[in-house]
Amino acid sequence: MPLWLSIERTGIDEWMGTLQTAPDGSTLMLAAFGLVMLNTIRALPHYIGALLLGDELGRRLERPWLKIAVPFVIIPLVYAIINGYNSINYHFGGPAIILLLSIAVLHLLGKGQLRPIYKAFILAQLLFGFQWLDTITYLTAFGFGGGELSMLVKTTAELLGFEQAISLYSFLFFAFFISNATVLAVYLTMAEQKTRMRQDLDIARLDMVESRSGQEALHLVHDLKTPLSLMEGLNSLIQMKTEDREILQYTNKISSSIQATSDMVSEILYHEKKNWCSLKTFIEYVRANKLSESETMYTFDLAADEELEININKIRMTRALVNLIDNAGDAVEGKADAKVTIATKESRQGVSVGVQDNGHGISKENINKIWNAGYSTKSHPGVGLTFVKNVVKEHGAEMTIESKKGIGTTFWIHLPKERVRDENINHG
Repeated sequence: MPLWLSIERTGIDEWMGTLQTAPDGSTLMLAAFGLVMLNTIRALPHYIGALLLGDELGRRLERPWLKIAVPFVIIPLVYAIINGYNSINYHFGGPAIILLLSIAVLHLLGKGQLRPIYKAFILAQLLFGFQWLDTITYLTAFGFGGGELSMLVKTTAELLGFEQAISLYSFLFFAFFISNATVLAVYLTMAEQKTRMRQDLDIARLDMVESRSGQEALHLVHDLKTPLSLMEGLNSLIQMKTEDREILQYTNKISSSIQATSDMVSEILYHEKKNWCSLKTFIEYVRANKLSESETMYTFDLAADEELEININKIRMTRALVNLIDNAGDAVEGKADAKVTIATKESRQGVSVGVQDNGHGISKENINKIWNAGYSTKSHPGVGLTFVKNVVKEHGAEMTIESKKGIGTTFWIHLPKERVRDENINHG
């Protein structure tokens, strides 16, 4: 930037030449304004770049201190590199030091809630405002305006007797842009905090409703244990009292049904409870719980062997898949050729279950946001994908997304081979 954007391109050298032959206050202010603009445009890329890089590294590595440390290292380093190849002294003075402190204040003020784009916009105004300090003649002794061009402008002002005028106008510009940036920073911070509080409140409200209904359901399910135990006991007595083969066949079927119901109750009561079931049984259970109640037309692409068994909490995994199906249904809503496909596939790594739609797809910038509790492209806060992610984690599985704008989205749940077996093999 310093090599490309020279004083010749900006016209500052012409203004300075004019001042030597025809001294004029207006020309002096034009030269000062051009100098401030030149310094701002030159500095803007690496200041904002260092700010955004620090913000991203701090977020990804979960080290908030990097948001401040990275700019404090990179910005002085950039000055040193520029001065190494540029004949013009790129002065690291008062404005640069104050801007570094301003970056720290922005991070502390925002408390991690101010968006990076807002920080960059505020920093640009601060940068322009602080650059005016370089043209105040009385601040030269304090490290402001030590560059060649800045010194030339201030020396010319003193020779022409305009040092007080240029200092006054420079201070007014400085005060205006710094005040504007400060008000904007406070407003945006409060707006972000208000938005976060609203999202947290919506999520808390949903959690409260879900928790209340969930507790009631758990009590009801727990109460089922008593009649199930009674039926199992009576069924065992019948088996002990009779030798009729036909009756024994019936009692064995009753016993199997009671055991299956008991397993389902345990899966509801205990999240960590998992049982083996075939892919066919799981898909049919999903179909019975969701697809039979929906008007949407669903298709199946079941490439994996349906006799394979998977070790899952069938209740929670079904809820997770139903959430994905609901999202897919929302994505294709209103499309004439709407299609949602439930798919399975197997590989050396295990078995995958997926939900595919031909909706509008998810943009790259929203791919990472969809996992955040409260994020949604719909009118209500989204908690479905957060639940799905938790269920997938409980099973030691992984989740991937394949999405293209205008084509559609596929969510895959990858169950590891440790949770897959062939039921045709005798397991003892």
